[in-house]
Amino acid sequence: MNTRHLNFIALGSAIGTGLFYGSFGAIQAAGPSVLLVYLLGGAVVYFMLRALGEMAVRHPVTGSFAEYTRAHLGGVAGYLTGWMFAFEMVIVALADLTAISVYMSFWFPDVSRWVWIVTALLIVGAANLASAKAFGELEFWFTIIKVGAVFAMIVAGAAVLTFGLSDAATGPANLVNDGGFFPNGVEGMVASFILVLFAFGGTEIIGVAGTEAAEPKKAIPQAVNAVPVRILIFYVLSILVILMINPWRTITGEESPFVQIFSVLGVNWAASLLNIVVITAALSAINADIFGAGRVLTGLAKQKFAPSIMAKTVRGVPVMTTIILLIVMVVGVVANARIPESVFELIASLATFATIFVWLMILLAHLASRRHMTPEEAAALTYKTPLFPYGQYFAVAFILFTFGIMLWLPEFRPAFWVGIAFSVIVVALYYLTGRHNLPGVNDHTPGATPEELEQRAS
Repeated sequence: MNTRHLNFIALGSAIGTGLFYGSFGAIQAAGPSVLLVYLLGGAVVYFMLRALGEMAVRHPVTGSFAEYTRAHLGGVAGYLTGWMFAFEMVIVALADLTAISVYMSFWFPDVSRWVWIVTALLIVGAANLASAKAFGELEFWFTIIKVGAVFAMIVAGAAVLTFGLSDAATGPANLVNDGGFFPNGVEGMVASFILVLFAFGGTEIIGVAGTEAAEPKKAIPQAVNAVPVRILIFYVLSILVILMINPWRTITGEESPFVQIFSVLGVNWAASLLNIVVITAALSAINADIFGAGRVLTGLAKQKFAPSIMAKTVRGVPVMTTIILLIVMVVGVVANARIPESVFELIASLATFATIFVWLMILLAHLASRRHMTPEEAAALTYKTPLFPYGQYFAVAFILFTFGIMLWLPEFRPAFWVGIAFSVIVVALYYLTGRHNLPGVNDHTPGATPEELEQRAS
């Protein structure tokens, strides 16, 4: 992939269904103060990505953060991080596949939903099996559509605010008129943390995709450095426009906040337009999920942390891993159709736990990587994390606080305990299968092959 691909992957990774539809939940929980949460969440994402970028520029390897956690925190940490990320990607992809089938029914109610699921898998499967460049090109065009939709909404909202095109009161006053900036108190703002961080899930794909770039040491810094501006534009600015046009209590989730903007302008086909955008966002997410999970699992397999068949690549593409993931997707969708909806919602909410868990491990691995460096090595870094180590401590504390919120909120408590149980099972398998005895498993050298680690151990 070239720099253009990676820049758009970085851009598109932060724009998904969590923004187009899921933002209403965060708005209802926090009211206008949700803007502060997006800023705080954006800061966490930035420090996490800068940490990942620093490690990826220094050691661009296939397994990305799973390999960095293995190298700097030990074998069990790398094993757990890799499988937790793969679990997250599969869960999110299953939810998006189901969503695509529902969205397509908006236009074709008489067509069986499995037709759209198979079509979606064929599209993203072909792109991922072809080459990294094919994946990057597809993601590039998906991102063009998503970014265009957000820009159109911002421009339309600016027109409403500037020319008074709405019959209702609009403007900055809507941020404080109904209960103030913190209508549900600090507790309401804190309750929105989970939804906001989940919306940022997937941004870590930059570290995985960056290792496939033609010039990782140039492409990764460019992609990561642009993240703060993109978060400000595509999240903070878009939510700000929405809140100034529609009082926060009117954003109920019955329709997307983005549709409400166009409805004010009398655009009757707004729902159809957004349907196209959300389908594109879901396809983009599945495309990135398969790519990210495939590369991370292949990296694990090369360290003998996953079945050896997953280590096989063709022209650099992890063909067998991708095929296995596609099969898992099909089985998962069939299972989803047969289990109670409430059970699937519980499983899907685990994606939040998995997302912030992976971020936490990236941050801890980065802190450990600095401890393993000599002063000369640290000084020689060409791409450094700013405000080190205070930015990392802030991000770690924020994530730990978010785990506490999951325990506090009843709707997320089951997902938290299931996530803990999953972690315990994965760690148990690590020891029961004897992977802790692999030669050099705790060798602090990212990117080392099993053969190299075995040679060093002997």
